[in-house]
Amino acid sequence: MKRRSERGVAPPPPLGEGLAAQASPGGAGDPPGGSPRPRRSWPSWLFRTLILHLFIIYVSIPFLIRLFPALLAKFVFLNIVAFPFVDFGKPELLLNHTVNFYLTTEPEVTIGVWHVLPGSRGIEAQGKDHSWYEESLADNNPVIIYLHGNGGNRASGHRVSLMKVMSGAGFHILALDYRGYGDSSGYPSETGFTTDVLYLYDWVKARSGNSRVLFWGHSLGSGVATNVARKLLEEKGIQVDLIILESSFTNIREAAAHIPITRIYRKFPGFEYLILDSMALGDIFFHNDENVKVLSSPLLILHSEDDPVLPMHLGRKLAEIALHSYANKDKVKFVAFPEKLGLAHENICSDPELPDIVKDFLKNIK
Repeated sequence: MKRRSERGVAPPPPLGEGLAAQASPGGAGDPPGGSPRPRRSWPSWLFRTLILHLFIIYVSIPFLIRLFPALLAKFVFLNIVAFPFVDFGKPELLLNHTVNFYLTTEPEVTIGVWHVLPGSRGIEAQGKDHSWYEESLADNNPVIIYLHGNGGNRASGHRVSLMKVMSGAGFHILALDYRGYGDSSGYPSETGFTTDVLYLYDWVKARSGNSRVLFWGHSLGSGVATNVARKLLEEKGIQVDLIILESSFTNIREAAAHIPITRIYRKFPGFEYLILDSMALGDIFFHNDENVKVLSSPLLILHSEDDPVLPMHLGRKLAEIALHSYANKDKVKFVAFPEKLGLAHENICSDPELPDIVKDFLKNIK
């Protein structure tokens, strides 16, 4: 019995051999052949995950815009970009001979406005109150109602620079922040902007006597300018004395197809349907091209050849539409600023010839 038992049962391995076998490269947990299992690289996994998430966001945005057009308004108006942060009640920190005031354009909507005097009246303005500034509007110096573009507010650097330049050239400037911008209350909308500017225009006309009143619209503000001018003409028979469109466009749909932020989506299937056509769903049109077909006000269009935001061909196309529509071709002028000047989208006011361009055109349309 003892011999049979010894033959049928293998003797236990020496102490330590079993542990060595378990720790050997060819252990039971490793793949056949004894090669070690490859370990996952954390940086590689993190990179792939990030790329996947970015792709999902990229694909989702056009569909979200189509489903919720109000999201698109945030990108168009950019009123959430509230910089610079200033005390609007103290414009003298940025501009000489300037006062701040407010107008209630409709219930629960109040807009902030700066009135910048012509530089020639700066000395006599010292110590004067707001009523004196109001009366000064009738001094026969031309009055600019300045309509800014999207983002920022009336204190933005390039806007203040323009006010200084045109004030020095003998113009009054009334610069407002539309509803939802700066210290103005309410929420931005195309129709709301029209209401705000119409109210300011009527306010100025009631005080300006024989002084000529003109609109100066920059970028998105060009659409506001032509909207208001058309409404004045069609509903009241009033022709604005002069409309200046700086860095303008034909309509918001075509502008959106060219601005830098949409470049990554231009090859996206359904780009026009999902993004461009959604403008109309959000009641955003700014039809400069359709408006100038109706207008008869003198029209001066300014554009820099190196504009990276709204390419110059949009401004030139708008001028061509106006020339084709106006009976008096002398009322339309397009001025291109050479690329070598580097004026881009916001700095046409840096050209020392700008005041003379405006004054000469204003003089020739009397």
